[in-house]
Amino acid sequence: MATGVRFGVIVFPGSNCDRDVVYVTRDLLHQPTRMIWHEDSDLSDVDVVVIPGGFSYGDYLRCGAIARFSPAMKAVVEHANQGKYVLGICNGFQVLTEAGLLPGALVKNRDLHFICDRVALRVERSDLPWTQHYEPGEVITIPIAHGEGNYYADPDTLAALEDHRQILFRYCTADGKPEPGSNPNGSLRNIAGICNLEGNVLGMMPHPERASDPVLGGTDGLRLFQGLLAAMGEQGEAPQFASLG
Repeated sequence: MATGVRFGVIVFPGSNCDRDVVYVTRDLLHQPTRMIWHEDSDLSDVDVVVIPGGFSYGDYLRCGAIARFSPAMKAVVEHANQGKYVLGICNGFQVLTEAGLLPGALVKNRDLHFICDRVALRVERSDLPWTQHYEPGEVITIPIAHGEGNYYADPDTLAALEDHRQILFRYCTADGKPEPGSNPNGSLRNIAGICNLEGNVLGMMPHPERASDPVLGGTDGLRLFQGLLAAMGEQGEAPQFASLG
């Protein structure tokens, strides 16, 4: 009998979306899931590492700047370098850039305000495990909640991201156009999520775990997790949702 895909969710002092991820992977998709304290460096029993949203170490210095030095993150770097999957959401995306697993940086939002909203994203490609349950060019709706989600990189890095098709999600209008008015935080090229060259590390500012149960208003985010499970040969049990009637 298949044991499922083993998820590990890193927990830093200040994490506040860790249990949201666990709800999706363990309770909706019925996959074995372990919460990993930031001082734990043993990831040998984990297939997929998720670095959740929140305010790791209070976001002192810079978002993710202290978290990158934790024993858990040193193990995550090794995990990623072995070709295993890593997902960083919101603060997790910030941590991944600080740790050097993804290029660029997340800086203060354009208008210097914390933003909590639902936004439209255009799926740029669907040939990776993360996105294979979407259609290329599809517009999905995912919540955001951040004060420093403005993606920045130098021109050469941006060109490389475009050339190697590492941009997986862009902020867009309802009809899929990445226009300036659809960009909530000022991110260059309307970037909402990128992967590394190998495609096994994904960082995104929007929260797919908050769009995985219809009670929360939509399930566009659930397909990201389902695509990953399918790629790893584990479909998981069908989520059992409560009736909304």
